[in-house]
Amino acid sequence: MNADVKPAVGFGPLVTEPPEINAVGVIGAGQMGNGIAHVCALAGLPVTIIDIKQDALTKAMAVMARNMERQVNRSIISSDQRDDALARVSTSTDYAAVSGADLVIEAATEKEDLKRLVFKALIPHLKPSALVASNTSSISITRLGAVTDRPEKFIGMHFMNPVPVMKLVEIIRGIATDEPTFQAVMALARRLGKISAVAEDFPAFIVNRILVPMINEAVFALYEGVGSVSAIDDAMKLGANHPMGPLELADFIGLDTCLSIMQVLYEGLSDSKYRPCPLLVKYVEAGWYGRKTGRGFYDYTQTPPRPTR
Repeated sequence: MNADVKPAVGFGPLVTEPPEINAVGVIGAGQMGNGIAHVCALAGLPVTIIDIKQDALTKAMAVMARNMERQVNRSIISSDQRDDALARVSTSTDYAAVSGADLVIEAATEKEDLKRLVFKALIPHLKPSALVASNTSSISITRLGAVTDRPEKFIGMHFMNPVPVMKLVEIIRGIATDEPTFQAVMALARRLGKISAVAEDFPAFIVNRILVPMINEAVFALYEGVGSVSAIDDAMKLGANHPMGPLELADFIGLDTCLSIMQVLYEGLSDSKYRPCPLLVKYVEAGWYGRKTGRGFYDYTQTPPRPTR
């Protein structure tokens, strides 16, 4: 190449500064949604929670206030920090309420069809520069981002439950996610006091790729009569030093969520080792989802909870 010839302008990587995230929207007022709003508000960010049900929004605010009060009692935050954080949170049943958000985090139920409907309703209300994140615990970020008008500004931000307590957040880039979006979300995670684990966009990412098949295997052990609910949980707590047994943990996560993740793994990887246990399917069909319904592998209408098998 002639030394006098210079590369054409416009070739090579374009360096763009990460966008600033100064206001956040959260879609879904359930356990994950109110936890995400909780940590964002404590980090000084105005937050708007959207849900189709007003009673869910009312409950979310009450849960958030109660959880922050618990943090005050443990000297984790001050009463002034609690009051300031709660004042930063607003709620609405109208997607237009997040029109000014720099980032909107979807935290709907772990069902792909539902999430697609959420994005279809949400996207028309967003400003062009807004980033979108999904709190999905298993579904393809590339596939979800493709149903929006901004796959390059779409990313996975999988918080752990309970969000105010757990330090980890998985950050997952879809195939189209650009570098400024990735850097902006990594910076936000740091601001929230979280530690990020960057995962590739494969079914269930890192945590649930390892954790939920273990839970499914514990359900198989119960199903095949290897041990009782109590024996299996005690064995893993005392023999593997797990803070919670796998069946107790399944109830905490929600058996419907565990089943959804196993189905994503089974369908996405086409490997029989990810086949959901028939007993897990039967519990979900019965509506026994765990703690949130009062019954799962344990009966929570009694104190202490008693095994259901």
